[in-house]
Amino acid sequence: MYVCICNSVTDSDIRQAVQDGVRDQRELARKTGCSSDCGCCSEFALEVMNQALREQSSALPILQTA
Repeated sequence: MYVCICNSVTDSDIRQAVQDGVRDQRELARKTGCSSDCGCCSEFALEVMNQALREQSSALPILQTA
């Protein structure tokens, strides 16, 4: 689904950016162009990015120390 119409950024693009190391909205805008024009998508883009970050952190294995 398109999140940023101005720059044709989809939710998949945002999830990929998170996988590539994006951790905040400034980095997201720099990497994808999302919310760098009119800014109407910034709240939704942030939601998608935060959801992807939560999913990524819950998928990490828990390391145990001996």
